[in-house]
Parts: sequence; C-alpha cells; structure tokens
Amino acid sequence: MELRHLRYFNAVVDAGSFTAAAARLHISQPPLSVAISALEAEVGVSLLVRTSRGVEPTSAGRYLLDASSRVLGEIDDIVLTLGRFGAGTVGALTLAAVPTLMWHRVPALLRGYAVEAPEVEIRLVDPPPWAAIDMLQQRRADLAAVMVAEPSRFARRHRESLDIVDWGEVPLVAALPPDEADAPDPLPLRSFEGQIVLVPRRTAALASLPEAVEAVFRKHGVAPASIRTVETIQTSIPLIEAGTARAILPDPDGASLSRFGVTIRTLEPAPEPLRALVLARAGATRNPLVDRLLDWVRYSRELPEATNSER
Repeated sequence: MELRHLRYFNAVVDAGSFTAAAARLHISQPPLSVAISALEAEVGVSLLVRTSRGVEPTSAGRYLLDASSRVLGEIDDIVLTLGRFGAGTVGALTLAAVPTLMWHRVPALLRGYAVEAPEVEIRLVDPPPWAAIDMLQQRRADLAAVMVAEPSRFARRHRESLDIVDWGEVPLVAALPPDEADAPDPLPLRSFEGQIVLVPRRTAALASLPEAVEAVFRKHGVAPASIRTVETIQTSIPLIEAGTARAILPDPDGASLSRFGVTIRTLEPAPEPLRALVLARAGATRNPLVDRLLDWVRYSRELPEATNSER
C-alpha cells in the first residue's frame, strides 16, 4: 500500500468528487481514478460509492479514512522532526569541557543556546584538556572546550583534523589562601618569590596553564620556593584554601573562582592570558547540531556585555 494512494483516497473523500480532488492534487483525473482502483484491488474491498452528490466512502472506506489519517499525520510528524534534525534544532550532543569553563562560561553559553534550540539535549563531561581532545577524536564527544597557552601553535598542529573556534581570552589571576584577604589588588607578581606554587599536570599534547605560569615567572625573573604539580586545576583549590600554597589560575569570566574560599587578585604585570577554544571534528558530514552550537559560540563571543550582565 503506497502512501501516495492513501493521500489520493483522503483527498477524494474530502473533496467529494474525483474532479475536485484531482484539481487539489494538481493531477489529471484518469491517473487519480487508476490509483484508487489499484488501492481497492489491493485491499479487496470497495472503498467509494458513487452517488448523485458525488462519491462517498463505504463502511470500509470510512475505516480506511480514519486509519490513514492517523498514519499520514504520523508520517508528516516524522518528516517534520527529521527536518529539525537537519536544521540542528533537535537531537543530542556531548560536550567535553574542562572544569574551569564549566563553572560559568559553559552555563552562560547553554542558557542562550537553549532559547534557540530547546529540544537539543546537551550532555556534559568535564575531563582534563588532553582527555577532552581524546574523547573528541575517538568520537565519544561531539565538541570539546579547552584552554591553551599557544593558540597559533595548537591551530597549526590540529587544523587538518579539527575545526577550531576561538572563544576568547581567559585571564590569569592570583589565587591566594583566604587569610590573605588584605593582599593588594593588583598583586605584584614578585609576591610569588620564595612561595610554594601549584600547577596542574602538563602534557606534551597541549600547552596550557603550566606553560603559561612558568613563562611569566621566567620572563620577570620570579623564583618560587617550589612549583608543585597537582592533577588538575580543581584539585589545587582545596590546598590553596588550606593555606599550604598559592597558584596562578584562569578566571574565564571574572566569576569562576569567586565561588571558592580563596582570595582572588589580578596580577601586575599581568600574565599572557590563555585562549578558550571550542573544537569539533573536521568534516562536511558532521552532525548539524554541532555546526549550530559552533555558530552560537561565535555569536556569544560577539556579545561580551550580554554575557557579563548574566553574572
């Protein structure tokens, strides 16, 4: 049974005649009559009866009219939904974002994106940066959001396999124990001289915060007592709160670190900021939802005042 025949049948019943139905369907009457005859032959029962008023459905025809209306309505809904998949307004995405971006920037992005595409389900994971890129390359994530210290070098290395969208600067600030609330702002970088400083584990795959911290110390001749490695940025925060060390940490939106019990200060001279990047696998056959979210990343970056006003 062809869907086309069901649509023809419904049109004939609705119009009350073959002539009027053919006009609505923009076809000639003979092919319409042939299609209805083929449908009746297939089901083995008469579906229409001719009267002085035109054509009317038989008992079997009334059953088919009700049943086919439901089927055709479901088909139309399926086509509409598939079109929304293609337009990037329905479906699911997995975003692997480093935790520091999760604290404020990702929620602000998704809040705006949800207004445009409320039926897209966003699944979030918060691995370290190298793991986020691995998840993307292994197709366990659709997008990755990371911070890098050398964006040009990163782009040269990955431009063949990844689409890279710049998500703006990520300033670096001093994170001090809570009992240093009287520290000046800006804080002289020299105050790290002779101190214990925490940095997250580095990886050869991605220059990020450890390289940026060491670069600013080297540039300005600052010599901490020791630089201790922790697993991630978030694991350094309890140690800073406990008063055992200091750190220079990214604060993407001036709000990400304020939720913790540490003292935050800008630095003088200011370190070179990190760069937030949103990454997707390169390829023309990519999920349309990915392109839609990347477009929203670009758009949100052009509206810093709107982003700031949400804080």
